[in-house]
Amino acid sequence: MTVTDIAAYNADWLKAWSDKDVDRLCGFYAGDCVYKDRQTAAGLTGLAALRAYLTGLFAATPAMVYTPDEVWPIPGGFCGRWYCDMGEGGAAGRLRGFDLVILDGDRIALNEVYVHMLPA
Repeated sequence: MTVTDIAAYNADWLKAWSDKDVDRLCGFYAGDCVYKDRQTAAGLTGLAALRAYLTGLFAATPAMVYTPDEVWPIPGGFCGRWYCDMGEGGAAGRLRGFDLVILDGDRIALNEVYVHMLPA
């Protein structure tokens, strides 16, 4: 994938996160994917586990709008930095995050998410 391809893929993927579209999001991931974030530090394996996690996460969180910032190709995938406004206009807070993404073809085999809160 070129940097342009990666940027487009990343933007589409983050849009699915913003839309809280579990079905569309799962379409980005390989069947045997591994997903890790601060709430799942030990990781989740497989689409069924990811789907269950996302369904619960999206039900428990306010609206979240992810905005891609920058991507960097790496062997086997990419790294991408983003911002996230939580709640209407960021009223519930703002995050800056970074994803490590390893691809298997055009599906995400490994996704590690690193996030921190930004000052109001």
